[in-house]
Amino acid sequence: MSFRRGVVRQSKFRHVFAQAWKAEHCLDDVRVSRVTWDGPLCAVNPKFIAVIIEAGGGGAFLVVPISKSGRIDQSCPTVCGHAAPVLDIQWCPHDDNIIASASEDCTVKVWQIPDGGLSSPMTDPIVTLEGHSKRVGILAWHPCAFNILLTAGCDNMVCVWNVGTGELVYQLADAHPDLIYSVSWNKDGSAVCTVCKDKALRIIDPRRGAVLKVREKVHDGTRPMRAVFLTDGKILTTGFSRMSERQLALWDTKDLSEPMAVQEMDTSNGVLLPFYDPDTNMVYLCGKGDCTIRYFEVTDESPYVHFLSLYSSKEPQRGAGFLCKRGVDVNKCEIARFYKLHERKVEPISMTVPRKSDLFQGDLYPDTAGLEPALLADEWIAGQDAPPLLVSLSGGYAAPPSKHKDTLRNKPKLSSQDSGSGGATTAATISSTPTPAPTSATKEVEEETLQPRVTTRETDGNTERPRREDEMLSELLAEMKALRAVVLAQNQRIELLERQLARIEDGDV
Repeated sequence: MSFRRGVVRQSKFRHVFAQAWKAEHCLDDVRVSRVTWDGPLCAVNPKFIAVIIEAGGGGAFLVVPISKSGRIDQSCPTVCGHAAPVLDIQWCPHDDNIIASASEDCTVKVWQIPDGGLSSPMTDPIVTLEGHSKRVGILAWHPCAFNILLTAGCDNMVCVWNVGTGELVYQLADAHPDLIYSVSWNKDGSAVCTVCKDKALRIIDPRRGAVLKVREKVHDGTRPMRAVFLTDGKILTTGFSRMSERQLALWDTKDLSEPMAVQEMDTSNGVLLPFYDPDTNMVYLCGKGDCTIRYFEVTDESPYVHFLSLYSSKEPQRGAGFLCKRGVDVNKCEIARFYKLHERKVEPISMTVPRKSDLFQGDLYPDTAGLEPALLADEWIAGQDAPPLLVSLSGGYAAPPSKHKDTLRNKPKLSSQDSGSGGATTAATISSTPTPAPTSATKEVEEETLQPRVTTRETDGNTERPRREDEMLSELLAEMKALRAVVLAQNQRIELLERQLARIEDGDV
């Protein structure tokens, strides 16, 4: 079916275009895993790229700094502590050095990566979570609560862990009669949605262990499905029709009797992996084995899911990693970045909105989720809910200092001194996390980015700043304030002109 509509719809993302990076900026000679599991096989954050790779006699994944490019040597150290192939990896949203891995050996392990990357093979995790009786293939960190991790395995169980103590805090053993295909948290982490081999979509409260709503036969096909919670509470699913056509559907959680929108795409047999950007309300669909990435915008106006465009290349993708908004280049109007997995290569692909101005485009970059968690694990377990703490991307994101991250970074040293203590001792240190500081305001973030040299000088013991630096700093802040005022005025002017243009196009003038 055609995705085009008769009337041109107004959207600032209509002209998003994708561009692959040049060959010299790719990672070459990466032996991407051939495991038969419909996962992305890659996880990315603003510091590191992690890729599940082929490994003899166990499971391993590669972790390299995000700035690295070129050939990956065969002797490059890996994280290789699993006894069977790794199926899924996920970075912690509240610490860019913490990553969890799930494996066919029925365990989930949590690792801490040093700031500069690995210098030697890593075999000892900081926490090992054992509770599944069959292979574990799905990981999902809580979006707002620190140290809460959800896992799902081929034993049809969903487990929620407190990584800080290594405890299994909730277990849902009877909610799913068959294999679980995907799990997604909602915005504040009060519920999850799951899709299962029985073709049903379930909305579950993990703390009560209760299935809140069920929708049978979300998609009629027998192939695997995926589901993701959107910011406004709706659910987007991908699957197959009875005629094996790939489908995209949007569901209102208030009424699951009928989908709000259904779009059929093609008859390819690759599972569609949805990647959702909550800031722009855009969904990117990457099919395993496809040569294309489709992207859509979800709005409140019919038909609700609007096809924007697609990126096409010659090489099929084995998987893909999606970079969170904190890592994109705001100076180039980059709104998303993928890391496409080839057979032996990792290729970055940037999604960009063309703009002529070099100023920060505030309409493209609303405040996004930062590193600071809104809740501690115990607070969430006690029943509290809170939306993510947001930070501004103006001037580029700078991570604020966090006390609990320092505690985590000291963890491996304690483990190496007492290697026989196991995961429980290690987890105890993580659980002794103080209450996180509130998120920095926009102005504070900007000031931090403007004074790296001053901060360094103060920590070195020299508390006196030269008068000249103070003057330069005040001049820069005044200039930024003036520029911000110009940007706001121009944005208002642009909106006025766009409304006038819309009235002309609609024939109102």
